[in-house]
Amino acid sequence: MTTESGADSEAKQPQANKEAEKGKTKAAADPASPQKQPEQLPAAVGHSTPARKEQEQQEEDQESHRSSTSRLSRSPLRGVKKVKMMQCKIALLDGSDYTVNVEKRGKGHVLFDKVCEHLNLLEKDYFGITYRDVENQKNWLDPSKELKKQIRTGPWNFAFNVKFYPPDPSQLSEDITRYYLCLQLRDDVVSGRLPCSFATHTLLGSYTVQSELGDYDPEELGSDYISEIRFAPNQTKELEEKVMELHKTYKGMTPAEAEIHFLENAKKLSMYGVDLHHAKVTSYNEVVTLSTFSHHKIFTFVQHDGQLVK
Repeated sequence: MTTESGADSEAKQPQANKEAEKGKTKAAADPASPQKQPEQLPAAVGHSTPARKEQEQQEEDQESHRSSTSRLSRSPLRGVKKVKMMQCKIALLDGSDYTVNVEKRGKGHVLFDKVCEHLNLLEKDYFGITYRDVENQKNWLDPSKELKKQIRTGPWNFAFNVKFYPPDPSQLSEDITRYYLCLQLRDDVVSGRLPCSFATHTLLGSYTVQSELGDYDPEELGSDYISEIRFAPNQTKELEEKVMELHKTYKGMTPAEAEIHFLENAKKLSMYGVDLHHAKVTSYNEVVTLSTFSHHKIFTFVQHDGQLVK
């Protein structure tokens, strides 16, 4: 085994140092050398820590929740029941019908308010809505109860009527209120619910004609012009002639004035404001008659031996 002498070793050492310095200078001059650059990782890989993944998962969950909420807001909830509407037909005092849709679970005052709005009626307290039950008995619609609990079977047919007759019709504020009260009383007279004498039929009938037709005009009205107007249950030719005689004397009287005169005479009748209907009382075991009077009070009359006993 040969060994280098001390002189040879000392001669090679400066040469090795120079080669090492040249290598450093070359490495500095070539920074892109793959052996000298640290490994460049993708940004996503360089930051894929557990905390980062958890944050991304939370953001995905929140986005999914917002998307689900948006879909629910655009679609109806499955648990909500569909509102069922019912068609109501109301017979009005002028002979026409009014049809309106109301919610089946709505209360009676909803229907009543719709009718009053349709009629432009402000003084509502004197009026109400009636319906017929399975026994064809008239009942007043309760404004505080649901409609479906009052109308059990059959079509939803109603009638708009006067419920409380004012003791002094002249105190009414609105002309339209007096007009509907007149219509109710005319129906009461024609149907026989409000009995009248021949003279009273003549007087009330003449005011009815004046309100409907205005002043008598022989050129426009024929000799038999009132035959189509009903103002008595048993309307005779003699009664019509008497009515025409009075009507001819009302020249210049407005329809509103004629209605006031009609009400002033109708309120004097003994059965004014009395609404008769039948009911059973067990103590008598017979059909009796109940009546509602105009002063917001209820009186009971029992039919006994052909007489009404209060």
